[in-house]
Formats: sequence, structure tokens, C-alpha cells
Amino acid sequence: MDLGLHYWNYSTPADPARIAATLAQSARLAEQAGFAEFTVMDHFFQMELRGTADEPMLEAYTTLGYVAGVTERIRLSVLVTGVMYRHPGLLAKIVTTLDVLSGGRAALGIGASWYEREQLGLGVPVVPVAERFERLEETLQICLQMWSDNNGPYKGEYYQLAETLCVPAPLTRPRPPILIGGGGERRTLRLVARYADACNLFASSTEDITHKLEVLRGHCEDEGRDYDGIRKTAVYLGSIDDRDAFLADAERYAALGISQFDVMPDGDPIAFTERAAALVPVLTAL
Repeated sequence: MDLGLHYWNYSTPADPARIAATLAQSARLAEQAGFAEFTVMDHFFQMELRGTADEPMLEAYTTLGYVAGVTERIRLSVLVTGVMYRHPGLLAKIVTTLDVLSGGRAALGIGASWYEREQLGLGVPVVPVAERFERLEETLQICLQMWSDNNGPYKGEYYQLAETLCVPAPLTRPRPPILIGGGGERRTLRLVARYADACNLFASSTEDITHKLEVLRGHCEDEGRDYDGIRKTAVYLGSIDDRDAFLADAERYAALGISQFDVMPDGDPIAFTERAAALVPVLTAL
């Protein structure tokens, strides 16, 4: 099992002038320890489920561009891009740019955006849930076309592109991997089966994950897709400080097919990354 560092909070240290150095040191430590992936949220206000909206928050892809410059090997992704926050053609270009400048380390993590306060606050269009998922599917189609040899037009219900030209092409071959986040059984997991290389779920319980993966397996059968060819990842919601409990959880989820835990710093991100680093070799052996 791999370990990913999900960097979701910029409130520690409190001085904004120290955010960049802390971010860089955390990313370097994660890379040196053998973390597989470094991810950030796609929010402009901090989530009210985790703090207050006026806490520090950085734009995701600018942040990953900075992280790319201070690391060499670790995979970089947004967990996950809000579909309403960037035009699909520009999103494909942004991820391509990250991939080229990082030496082929970018992935596209994407999902249906949901945080209406930041959308209303910053003027991002708020559309009904059903439309968000329809736009998500068109966005996936556009990214796949832009990362192919087809430079022609794209005509969808919501997006029309006269050209899907993307030069330079991503360094990752055949293209950056696509991860879809979320556990919605009717829409999200169906889109995983249809388009994605990976999914991301919340590790709320083994029973819940078992059910979600069975739903995904059914969608794969309907889509003619190899279920085993989709990488299954999960955000770990517990503490890493009870080592035995964490490793027992990792074994249980690995047995279900989860191949990566994404852990979230709970306070000082440097100290957290140092503590989590000791878990990497044990997880790798699972």
C-alpha cells in the first residue's frame, strides 16, 4: 500500500510569510520518506466542516506548481479539482503545464464541486447537482480529447471548443492519469468505471468501502471495464499516532483492494510528515 500526503490546511504556521517554507519542507520530507503522492484541496475558502471559511487557503494548481519546483519524484495532484472552477479546456492545459514542468508527475483528480459559499462568494456559477455531473462528464471527455491526437472541435451541451489543441503534450504517457473523487453510487462511481484510472473514497468503515467497491464493480461490468485495472485510494480519517490501530486499518483496507491511504496533517504539517514517514516502509510491505 502507498501513502499519500493530503495537504489541506495552511493555518500552521500562523504567519503567512512562513507558508511557502513549511509547504516546501513538508513536500521534501514526504518525497524523501517515499510517499507516493502529494495532493492539495481545490478550495478558495477553508471548508467549514474542518475550520472557518476565513482561514488561509491557497489556489491549488499554483501551489502544486511551487511544489513541483522543490521536489523531483513525488506524484502531484489536486484531491480533487472542482469541476465548476475552471473551463475544461483551460483545466486540461493547466494539468498539462504541471506535468511538463514537473517532469511527468501530474495527475488529474476531479469531482463535482460542492462548496456553495465559496462559489457564491467568488462568483463561480452555481448550478443544480444533476448539471454538475453532466458538466463533469463533458470535462472528462474534453481532457481525454485534448490529451489525444484529435485536435478537432468538441461539441457538448455545455461546452463547445473549436479546437482541442494542446502543445506541448503531457510528458506522462499515454496521458496524465485521471482520478475521480467521491462515493456517489449512481453517478460518480459510474463515471469512474467509464473514464477514470483511479477512484478516491473516504475510509469511513470497511463495510462502507466494501459496498462502494461492489457498486463500482457492477458499473465496470456494465461499461465493459476491467475492475482490477482501476486503482482504489482512500482518505484515511483516523489518527496515525496509534501505530498499531493504523496498521491494522491499513491491512483491512488493503485486503479490500485499497492501494493508497491519503493522510491529512493534524496541526504542524512538518511534524506530522515526520511522524507519518515511519509508516511508509511498513505500508509498502502490505
